[in-house]
Amino acid sequence: MKTCLIIQTAFLGDVVLATTIVEEIHAAHPDWQLDFLLRRGNESVLAHHPFIRNIWVWDKTHRKYLHWWQLCRQIRRARYDVVINVQRFFSTGLLTVLSAAACTIGFDKNPLSFLFSHAVPHQIGTGIHEIDRNHALAARITPYKQAFRPRLYIPSEVQQRVAHWQMRGPYCCLAPASVWFTKQLPREKWLELLNRFPPGFQVYLIGGPGDKELCNWLRVQTTNAAVENLAGQLNPLESAALMAGARMNFVNDSAPLHLASAVNAPTAAVFCSTVPEFGYGPLSDVHTIIQTPETLSCRPCGLHGRKACPQKHFRCAWTIPVEALLQTLE
Repeated sequence: MKTCLIIQTAFLGDVVLATTIVEEIHAAHPDWQLDFLLRRGNESVLAHHPFIRNIWVWDKTHRKYLHWWQLCRQIRRARYDVVINVQRFFSTGLLTVLSAAACTIGFDKNPLSFLFSHAVPHQIGTGIHEIDRNHALAARITPYKQAFRPRLYIPSEVQQRVAHWQMRGPYCCLAPASVWFTKQLPREKWLELLNRFPPGFQVYLIGGPGDKELCNWLRVQTTNAAVENLAGQLNPLESAALMAGARMNFVNDSAPLHLASAVNAPTAAVFCSTVPEFGYGPLSDVHTIIQTPETLSCRPCGLHGRKACPQKHFRCAWTIPVEALLQTLE
């Protein structure tokens, strides 16, 4: 029996998309023991994953490098057969090299990739999806030619915690926030959507604790009485469970988009300053990509979004018609 560690310590959505590697390796080697390293705050989303034996957590907010060194020593003692590094940064590259694993796999854009057993080309901006990039890593130890879909597993106790919201009748979820300002549809646009929402739907506003203020503003300002603010009340896995039963999930190019993909929930994905060609588009069977109808020379202005529009006009967001969002409900 072999052991394999998958490293993805970026944001929540990146962790969700990395589950495609877990699915692929488990399908090829069901007897292998799979572990996962992620950043603190994301561990709940994989807490009930049936194919993951152990979750390593890197606390990047408190004594970041001391904790890194402690993790490094523990991982080295674990003596993994295979380590797959999904990131392109020095810190995880060094962790991969020092792991003493017999086989190390990562992207060639990692500054220490020349020390990996396999350095895999990393392409972005050409329309290749992130799960295909991740598949290129897993394919070094599996026979499959295509990427597996990301997947989250919802245990019964999690499903029960959201069941009372699901039992109220047809509903939609709206995740209005993003870590990056230019990835987020302006709140006035979301408010217009809520005010024009067709009758008969409950609307749940979802997000993390940091999104409560925005969601509460929408709830207070809207004339739609069927809007409820659940931001900060649900962990990521509970949010995914709620999204799985929604008639539609309205999201930005952010983590909730990938939660929806991992439970195959219908998705209306809004792209403002970023573009689907970066490889982070929705994967659900029912999905719509919504973006500006204008051709803007400044778009995209960055891979991860920005804290403010560099051109000051933010036309990539303001020119998105709310009608395009409403049409997904038809």
